[in-house]
Amino acid sequence: MNTLQAQAISTRRLDLLPLHLEHAEEMAAVLSDPALHTFIGGTPDTPQALRSRYQRMTAGSPDPAVSWLNWVIRLRDTSCLTGTVQATVSPSGHGPLAEIAWVVGTPWQGRGIATEAARGLVAWLCRQPVRTVIAHIHPEHRASAAVATAAGLTPTDEWHEGEIRWHQCLRR
Repeated sequence: MNTLQAQAISTRRLDLLPLHLEHAEEMAAVLSDPALHTFIGGTPDTPQALRSRYQRMTAGSPDPAVSWLNWVIRLRDTSCLTGTVQATVSPSGHGPLAEIAWVVGTPWQGRGIATEAARGLVAWLCRQPVRTVIAHIHPEHRASAAVATAAGLTPTDEWHEGEIRWHQCLRR
């Protein structure tokens, strides 16, 4: 598998833009609500800490067989950033596998932004050499379960670090 690169993805209302260091300051504000960490743990990053993390993320995986793909979500009509989506694509025994995740800042939740972004990401992954998409979701995080369902994933009976593994086979 060749390393994949994040490309701009457009949906009806959103632009998923490949992550850049310059996004760190605005994203620190977007992700500043401690409630966003209820299910994932940790605390909000400062702009400097987020910039440092983005620097590591944009440098790419140290494993050449693994692609780290990260986007910011821009709401087109207001031209503001609202969250992120990401995919880590790696080889597996059944072909390339993408583990996806999303987060939308508290002020933009409940508007279908996470659902639209996740659907856009999965549609993009369908056009890549990816066979399977997975996500890990806390069993009490009903909003993320709804996003996963809308993006075409279904829950499995597998658990990973206290979260349920969701799955979608893109091609057999």
